[in-house]
Amino acid sequence: TSWRALDPKTWEFNLRKGVTFHDGTPFTAEDVAFTIARAKGPTSEFRNYLTTVTGTKVIDDHTIHLLTSGPDPVLINNLCYVFIMSKKWCEKHGATEAQNFKAKEEKYTVRHENGTGPYKLEIREPDIRTILVKNPNWWNAKTYPYEIDRIIYTPIANPATRVAALLSGEVDFLLDPPFQDLDRLKKNPNIKVDQIAQNRSIFFGLDQASHELRSSNVKGKNPFKDKRVRQAMHLAIDGYAIQKVIMRGLSQPANVITAPMVYGYPKELDKRPPADPQKAKKLLAEAGYPNGFEVKLDCPNNRYNNDEKICQAVVGMLGKVGIKVNLDAQSKTLHFPKITNRQSDFYMLGWGVATVDSHYVFTYLTTKDGPWNGSGFTDPRVEELTQAMSVEMDKAKRDAMIAEVWKKLTEDVIYLPLHHQVIVWAMNKKLEMPMQPDDQPQFCWAKMK
Repeated sequence: TSWRALDPKTWEFNLRKGVTFHDGTPFTAEDVAFTIARAKGPTSEFRNYLTTVTGTKVIDDHTIHLLTSGPDPVLINNLCYVFIMSKKWCEKHGATEAQNFKAKEEKYTVRHENGTGPYKLEIREPDIRTILVKNPNWWNAKTYPYEIDRIIYTPIANPATRVAALLSGEVDFLLDPPFQDLDRLKKNPNIKVDQIAQNRSIFFGLDQASHELRSSNVKGKNPFKDKRVRQAMHLAIDGYAIQKVIMRGLSQPANVITAPMVYGYPKELDKRPPADPQKAKKLLAEAGYPNGFEVKLDCPNNRYNNDEKICQAVVGMLGKVGIKVNLDAQSKTLHFPKITNRQSDFYMLGWGVATVDSHYVFTYLTTKDGPWNGSGFTDPRVEELTQAMSVEMDKAKRDAMIAEVWKKLTEDVIYLPLHHQVIVWAMNKKLEMPMQPDDQPQFCWAKMK
């Protein structure tokens, strides 16, 4: 309910009393201490939220101290995304360590939950259905509308079938409807369509660490290590044509890999150059590839708006400058491990910034040990600045650090930015659901007229 810094390395948090987990056990400081330790574990995907946290000290059931290596300007932001787990429940079900996502490990926590939120998990059948039911003991029930009693989430892979389900009334809410069907949905008097700029940017990553690419016909060296090759590829991809034809205007062509609402967003650098195939060919020739080269592109086909269609278009655009791209489009469950395990030469990735701060982008995507840095990029100065901005409390100094990193990443074309996404939701006209840039429906806010 409140927090304060006792000194530059100690934060005190006073926890809400009377909160229980879904199984009825009380929420205490011991659960917070356990969760922090678990989230910092080697298999955790959340450890980068807690880079400055060195430990915890339980004072009593509802008071805890977080110990840090120094001042942390984004600690409170980061903690919002470390969701507290029940220590007793995790111990009971052998889940005291986080799931090893890279090793495709499945623990009890993959299909079960025990939180403190407004809805409880009734059934979890991945790729089939997930059913949530109202938690009658939710501590914050008086604050929100909290009108929806039961949520049935049904994945429907076929776009036409998804739209038909909404039109027929089989479903009430459609997340990310197919863009080609938006006009039809908007004309239906029983359906409403809402949109908002999303906190997510789409880009392509290039393996710049390997001595030789796995899928290329170039042997003995890596074309992506050459900045001119990366520049050529960026110029060959026509982001404006993709915006117009594939995205139907529902994207913002980008020259950086973070969205405008993120703190430290470099507006002056986010000016995507127009496609220039001739200049791209010249750069490739200067780099020693006058006839281009061959490489495989890994792409998801069920994660981002029109992801596979975008990749198909990029294959054609790069082909025009001599780069033969072999497309491998797969489900996100097969695609993402290639990136986190650094087993992809060339890949599509989308990045949302949970903490809405540039440091989050750098920590995950541009540091040597960044969990999603499939490019293998590393630079001593970027490492130094990323670490420094995590403890710098002087706003002007921290802003300068962020700006320097963005300038380096953009000028050296470390990634190939494509666009910032736009969120579109379609729903039964009787449903009121406030939109947020993170594209996460909050059903506790929803109302049915």
